[in-house]
Amino acid sequence: MAVDAEDAIRAQVTGFQNDFERIVSSVEQVVKGKSDVVRLAVTCMLADGHLLVEDVPGVGKTSLARALAETIDGTLQRIQFTPDLLPTDVTGVQIYSQGENSFEFHDGPVFANVVVADEINRASPKTQAALLEVMEEHQVTVDGAPRPVPEPFIVLATQNPIELDGTYELPEAQLDRFLMRLHIGYPDVDAEMEILDQHEKRWNRNELDPVVDTRRFAQMTRIADEIHVGPLVKEYLVTLSHATRAHPDVRIGASPRGTIALANAARAWAAGNGRHFVAPDDVRLMAPHILPHRIIVTPESELRGLTGSTIVSEVLSQTPVDETTRS
Repeated sequence: MAVDAEDAIRAQVTGFQNDFERIVSSVEQVVKGKSDVVRLAVTCMLADGHLLVEDVPGVGKTSLARALAETIDGTLQRIQFTPDLLPTDVTGVQIYSQGENSFEFHDGPVFANVVVADEINRASPKTQAALLEVMEEHQVTVDGAPRPVPEPFIVLATQNPIELDGTYELPEAQLDRFLMRLHIGYPDVDAEMEILDQHEKRWNRNELDPVVDTRRFAQMTRIADEIHVGPLVKEYLVTLSHATRAHPDVRIGASPRGTIALANAARAWAAGNGRHFVAPDDVRLMAPHILPHRIIVTPESELRGLTGSTIVSEVLSQTPVDETTRS
């Protein structure tokens, strides 16, 4: 019986891996030369997490977000964040109906499977908080009544690190709501040649066909959630988080929510690679994308150029992996 159950799990993971590769291949039709970034973004989605993509303009942040959305054949809404955007422009608003002699709620753009939040740092903190609350609760509360958003529900936010005049930086406590923070970077020469050829052919991104539907996507997130994390790997996860808190250059280290996020991402990554268990290498690969934005260095260390990323690199190099966790 146990053998039959294990065979069933292996079959599920094989199906997961096949669909994972199909999603990656589909998105790579749009995002050229960035296979690692695409794989990480798909992993974030399958870990049931929200994604923040931060980079300079013109490297494909919004294209990546839209392509990811189109692969799961779900409803898609895009919000262009601006300084005058109101919380109700995001969540929805109550409007009085004379015919019905009552107020009716009109859904905002957050009532979609995938919400693309473009340049989230250009909206006021109050509007940012309205979106981030929905990200955490998966519902909008109006006059005391909860209104659930569709499932799956994923926010793919973009942020420009330049032209910061008139922007509102996301507080660290709100950054923690994003499972993963990615940087795309410039394409290499060959990839940029492909992008240019694609542009000359007037390729339409709306031609990107879905490769899974929302039901299958939800099933894949459940499979990822069931990937086994052994006791020694759990100990390794906790040891890494505690090491960030104990680091002398850190004011606030990774929270328990960060540990959970790292475990969830490692599960999805392991399943995407065809394994029904998490290995320490999965944790080590995910940590640089999960933990840095959850760490606040001391002011003195920040002046010396230290960041959350450098802290995580140090912690990973100084925290040995018990060889028994590799089995």
